[in-house]
Parts: sequence; C-alpha cells; structure tokens
Amino acid sequence: MILRDLHDKARQSLDPVRYDYVAGGAGEERVLADNERAFDRYALLPRVLSGRETRDTTVDLPGAPRTAPVVVAPTAFHRLAHPDGERATARAAAAEGAVLVTGTASTTAVADVTGAAGDAPVWFQLYPHPRREVTEALVRRAEEAGCTALVVTVDSPVFGRHTRDLRNGFTDLPPGCAAENMRGLPGAPPGALTDIPMSPAVSWRDIDGIVGLTSLPVLLKGVLHPADARLAVEHGAAGVVVSNHGGRQSDAVPAAVDCLPAVVAAVAGRVPVLLDGGIRRGSDIAVALALGASAVGVGRPVVWGLAAEGEAGVRRVLAALRDEYDHTLALCGGHRNTDLTKDMVVRKGGTW
Repeated sequence: MILRDLHDKARQSLDPVRYDYVAGGAGEERVLADNERAFDRYALLPRVLSGRETRDTTVDLPGAPRTAPVVVAPTAFHRLAHPDGERATARAAAAEGAVLVTGTASTTAVADVTGAAGDAPVWFQLYPHPRREVTEALVRRAEEAGCTALVVTVDSPVFGRHTRDLRNGFTDLPPGCAAENMRGLPGAPPGALTDIPMSPAVSWRDIDGIVGLTSLPVLLKGVLHPADARLAVEHGAAGVVVSNHGGRQSDAVPAAVDCLPAVVAAVAGRVPVLLDGGIRRGSDIAVALALGASAVGVGRPVVWGLAAEGEAGVRRVLAALRDEYDHTLALCGGHRNTDLTKDMVVRKGGTW
C-alpha cells in the first residue's frame, strides 16, 4: 500500500512526459506488465515451528558485506523526478542499509553520489562503450569515486523502442539535466558530453577486457538464458543479475522471475544471482530468494518515492519492503534468508 500511495503521489506531481519516461516500457508494454503479474503466479508454502524471535536478513554481496537483500537498481536521470536527484537517493539507500547502483546515465557525477552515500557501498552500472578508452575512463572514475563493484549492462545491443517517449516526443533532457558521468571523457572537448551509444558488436571479449581493467568485482546485468549465465561465470563475472531491463528493451521476453530458477541452476552457487523486475512487495522478495536469488533490485518504486517525497520517500520505499520481507520470512518459519528454499514455492493452480 505504501508503494502504491507513493506511486500515485508521484504521478500527480510529475510532468506527464517525465512520468511516462519512468513508467513506460518497450513496445506494447507486455513484458513491463508481466514482470509484476508473474509474482501472482507463485505462492509460498510456509514451514511451521521453525522460526525465531528475531531474524537476520542481511546478505554478503560483492563489495557489500552484510547489506540488505534489497538493492537500489540502476535507473537513469533521477533529477527528472526531484531536484536533489541521485544525492537524495544515495543518502536514503545508505540510511536504510541498501546498496545503491548508480550508473552511466546518472544526472549526478559518480563522485558526488558516493560522497552523499558516505561509507555505504555504491556500485557503478556501466554500458560498455564502443571506444575502449571511454569505457576505461568510466571504470577509472568509478574506482576513484570509491565504488565497490561494477555492474555491466549486457542486454542493450540497441535502444529499446519506448512507445510513450516516441508519442510524447521525449528525446532530449531538459536544460540543467545531463548524464554527468559522460562529461569530459577522452575524445571530447573539455567539459563536453559524450553520447551513450548502444552497440550490437559488444561481445564476451569486451567483458574480458572490463574484468581485466579493474580489481573491482564485475557483475553482469541483463542475463536471462542459463547458457549466458554459465558463460558469465567462465568470463570472470562476480555475480549475475537476472533482468529484462524492467521491460524497457525487448517486449518479447519472459518475466524476469520466470527465468530465475534456470539461471540459478546454471550458476550452481559459484557466484551470487540477483533479480530485478516487478518487485513490489515483501512476499515478492521472499519468492525470489526462495528460488535462489541472493538479493533483489528495485527500480521504479524508488523513483516514485523520490518524486513524491524526495529522500524521505525513497527511505519509505526501502523500509516498507524490508519490513514486509521480514514479516513474510517470519510467517514462513525462517530466521535467515537461506531458510527460504525452492520447495517452499509453488505455482498457483498447478501441482506440487
């Protein structure tokens, strides 16, 4: 209910074009809708007489020990939602013990984001650039800013077709908003911005290059096929994020949570598996963790909280999800995240 209320408040306060940019997806938005609906197809089968008075829901993630199982997923252009933008999001995530994944398309430079987060872990989301020197410069900026991991987005060989943005003619950011991490990169005039191009030529060789550039753990985000999950581990990934880009890329792929079990099986415990797409309640988190995820990412609800109430709104989103998840874990007879197991998830209307 808290997340829905913040969404409604954000919709009322945002310019409709900006609202559509965040809310919209690719094509007819079938995948966008199915990411949420998919969780309605699963039910939890609790254990009884096995719980404890208090629960420990922390998890160890690459570059982020003992953090919340809810990660702030990378979302672009937070200053479209609130003047404080990514700084407010960073302060809120730090206060709630959650990893923030800032990124290439942040409207606040990465050093300013990590500065706002203080000692809390911040990961940097990276789109591999066709020019290696630009990719390397972005990696170095993330390192120098104190980021503790890289998250390389691998599901974007081309831009998704965003129907709402095309209808609204939303092609450029308003004055005062820019992808600040793309400013002053190699090959551009001092202080000028470099584009964020997508390239279908990005390959596993590029992933090898990024892993070889840095000592930071590198996670790959946007993996749906189990064969790619196996390849990710073989190419040095420290983690895999099961994601369909929040329904913003292809409108012909499965819901992210439906792809999770096969990816978990392919990874076979060698690295953590995370999931984003469609998480809207604590029971969704419990389903994802029971199916083998170590943590989940939350994107749009964070932006709605930011638009509705700034830093306080983001904190409300993260606190609500944390408290709902803790309550669900207790109802399932669990003490730790690992007490949730795949035999506790059943398909509604199906056979056990």
